[in-house]
Amino acid sequence: MAAQVRVLEQTRVAPPPSTPSAILPITFFDAAWLFTGPVERLFFYRHPDPASALPLLTSSLPHALRRFYPLAGNLNPSKEPFNYTYSRGDDALTFVVAESRTPGDFDRLVGTGPRDLREMHPLVPRLPPPREDGAFALAAVQVTVFPGRGLCLGVSVHHAACDDASATLFVRTWAAACRLGASSLDDSRESAPPPPVLDRSLVADPDDLLGKTLAGMKQLASNNSPPPPPPPTPLETEMPVLASFSLTRDQIARIKDAAAAAAAAQGAQQHLSSFVAASALAWVSLLKSRSSVPGAEEEGTAARSSHMLFSAECRSRLTPPLPAEYFGNCLRPCFVEAPTEDLLLLPSSAGVAAAALAIGTAVREMERGVLEGAEGWLGKVMSVLPMRPVSVAGSPRYGVYETDFGWGEPVRVELVSIEKTPGTVSLAESPDGDGGVEVGVVLPPHAMEAFASCFRI
Repeated sequence: MAAQVRVLEQTRVAPPPSTPSAILPITFFDAAWLFTGPVERLFFYRHPDPASALPLLTSSLPHALRRFYPLAGNLNPSKEPFNYTYSRGDDALTFVVAESRTPGDFDRLVGTGPRDLREMHPLVPRLPPPREDGAFALAAVQVTVFPGRGLCLGVSVHHAACDDASATLFVRTWAAACRLGASSLDDSRESAPPPPVLDRSLVADPDDLLGKTLAGMKQLASNNSPPPPPPPTPLETEMPVLASFSLTRDQIARIKDAAAAAAAAQGAQQHLSSFVAASALAWVSLLKSRSSVPGAEEEGTAARSSHMLFSAECRSRLTPPLPAEYFGNCLRPCFVEAPTEDLLLLPSSAGVAAAALAIGTAVREMERGVLEGAEGWLGKVMSVLPMRPVSVAGSPRYGVYETDFGWGEPVRVELVSIEKTPGTVSLAESPDGDGGVEVGVVLPPHAMEAFASCFRI
């Protein structure tokens, strides 16, 4: 049953009046996300009197938007050239304050076990509907208080506006303004995040990748749509649940060691990241959980090849590199394919090692030419989607569990928008700060049980 939430107030929050109107062009990195949707993340905080936090949250938000004013603006995909526009006095970000009628739900929602997504939906801020001219808002925020228990801060940012690196920088900036005071953002002595870099000219585009990407999107929309994926089985249509799984540093080390041993047996060397290790285990676990669906064996584990798709951060990989604080999208798709029989090897550690080797190889190949084949990325993504690839969102390096607004770090952070793309897992750093990784997944209840049993390694 959906959480009982009552909206107390809905306002529009703008940057301070001194913030000038502005227009920013999109880049080819942004263009691929024009017709997607928002990335939705929930931050849960324990607080004995959460209503007392509302004035600080409200007063500090404009100061964060002063730095991130594009998020208070809009984008119009029906008018070319495509630009982000912020008009002082007209544009603002939607800010919702709500209250849970069932405060006791808080303790269940911050657990790690399977939770009904219908209880999460009312906590997610919705972007306002597009304007009559087609322009749409880029962000929205909602604070839901659970009296006597805590609060949930929901942030929705349209992917066309920016990627996770920029979105989390915005939230950390807001947290610093709330925790330290608005003046802290201009005081280098305070521990405030650095300001975003909004200069779009830093993204070189000598081959007109923006024009090629937009042309490809128009062509796909007109007559080259890929065939749909196989219809779900009856059990796959069950109301899904969300669960979180912890992968400890020791478990990650074991996956890396097994992959290194497998690589050595092939006369090669592999140096894998925690992202690769966690993604490998999630890939194999999802593949096996799909086979638990009656009638889905042929579609799942019997397929000759299995696929993974994730977005790779490009800021540091470009020549010249972009600043880490560059605001916008700077991601490229990374494609991984492996024989299904290799991923299902026994013991399970062998299958996970094979998955890690495949992911690591794809990452190395991508790094040799980060923009190689960029004009064909969109078409390749569309060709892979019918094969139901496993995909990965988020990253342990974004530090979402370090987001302190002044009442401590969050007890749970969920990337709930993974629900929109079946087969997607989210990654974040461990909330325990032990060097581990937290994996979030949305599955039907029966498949979640199978995933949990496979995830143990």
